[in-house]
Formats: sequence, C-alpha cells, structure tokens
Amino acid sequence: MKLFENLHMVLVIGLVLALALMYGTGHAPQPETLFRWMHVFFGITWIGLLYYFNFVQVPTMPKIPAELKPGVSKFIAPSALFFFRWAAAFTVLTGLIVAHLNHYLAEALTFKQGHQLIGIGMWLALIMAFNVWVLIWPNQKKVLGLVEASDTAKAQAGRIALVASRTNTLLSLPMLVAMSTYFQNPW
Repeated sequence: MKLFENLHMVLVIGLVLALALMYGTGHAPQPETLFRWMHVFFGITWIGLLYYFNFVQVPTMPKIPAELKPGVSKFIAPSALFFFRWAAAFTVLTGLIVAHLNHYLAEALTFKQGHQLIGIGMWLALIMAFNVWVLIWPNQKKVLGLVEASDTAKAQAGRIALVASRTNTLLSLPMLVAMSTYFQNPW
C-alpha cells in the first residue's frame, strides 16, 4: 500500500487517530494531557534510539565489512543521531512543561518532600540530555567525519561518545523507575 511508504503521512494519520481516540472516549485533551503524551512519545523515541545504538549499532559495527561501513556512518548514523538528540531535547522540554502545569516543577527539582522520586528522575534525564548534546553529538560528528578531525582525535572522540552513551544507558534504568513509579502514585 502506498500509504505506508510515506512516513510523514503515517505519523499524521496516527496523530489524528490518537486525537479521535481522546475525543471519542470523552477525554478531550487538556494542555497537561497533550504535553504528557508528547513527553512519552519523545521519551520513547529518545530511549529507543539510545538502546538501538547500544544494543545494535555499536556491537554490530565491528562485524560489518569495511566497504559497507560507510552506509552506516554516512547515512544511518547521522539520521539516527538527528532524531536522537532532538528527541532528548523535546523529552526534557515537555517533561518540564508537564511538571510546571502540575505545579511540582520547583518541588521536584529541589527534592521537596513527596517529590524526591520524580526529582531524581528529572535530574537523571537532565544529565542524560547534557551527555547527548555536550558529549555524544559533538564527538560523533568527529567520528562520522562530519567535522575535520585527525585519526587520533576520532579515536578519542569515539571513546568519549561511547562512555557517555553507555552512561546514559546505565542512567536510563533508574530514571525510568523513578518516573514510572512516581506516576503510579504522584501524591
């Protein structure tokens, strides 16, 4: 079917169906509901790509014949990193908006009584987003040849990006526990 060949059209139809589900079941989306939904969507995209890089791409690259590696490094990785870093940014932004709309932003960020768990989750997410934008992305640009770098600098950049990415994988597990547990019983 032609429809499924157009990713943008699939996403638009999926969004229309999601809104129809909300309105059709009497759950007209309020700003908090829409931002929470966006937070979950961007978060799934971010963590899904983090896991793709760590569980699939990094372990598989040494097994790929040299002549095929440019297919990953010139096309797949830059595209995946685009969605990865912007999903990180929008996950954090929408999460902060949800906390603000629900009047617990300051309480969570300062670990006030009853908000420690979500505060820990938020700070872990902020550290992870910092890693994406300050450590992973700038170093991956060197590794992928998007910016000039010597072979030595590329090797060093690859190591920094790997450690930051593995740190994010490590932090993602307690971050998800903190956030999902908080939303089971936020008060």
